[in-house]
Amino acid sequence: MGEAKLTEALAEIRDEFLELGEQDRLLLLLDFANELPELPERYADHPDLLERVVECQSPVFLTVEVDDGSVTVIASAPREAPTTRGFASILAQGIHGLSPAETLEIPNDFPQMLGLGRAVSPLRLSGMSGMLARIKRQVREKSDAAA
Repeated sequence: MGEAKLTEALAEIRDEFLELGEQDRLLLLLDFANELPELPERYADHPDLLERVVECQSPVFLTVEVDDGSVTVIASAPREAPTTRGFASILAQGIHGLSPAETLEIPNDFPQMLGLGRAVSPLRLSGMSGMLARIKRQVREKSDAAA
């Protein structure tokens, strides 16, 4: 797959999903949904600082911080959209602390690697791909700005 490679954290998450049967994968996704942290105060009062992920049916907003060569994804997704929230949480956890270069190397088809194709709709998977694409774009913009 050329340059694209999974980091240890994302590979662990992928393996966790693939070790389970299809029904249980959905439950694991819901666990991730519950782990998505609340927005930090600096964003809670300023939703305008977050980018809307239009590929998602649910109102998902995210931003990326690149600080000292380390990437943090901050995301917000409604509790009533647990699959979307779960995807946001997976990306936030899997990317936390990576360098911009490592983040940009995440395969674009990472959402398809989780074996959720039968458990969630293609529209939801494309929503997660949209999140990843926006995260990468913001990382590019913010690491160029920092360079």
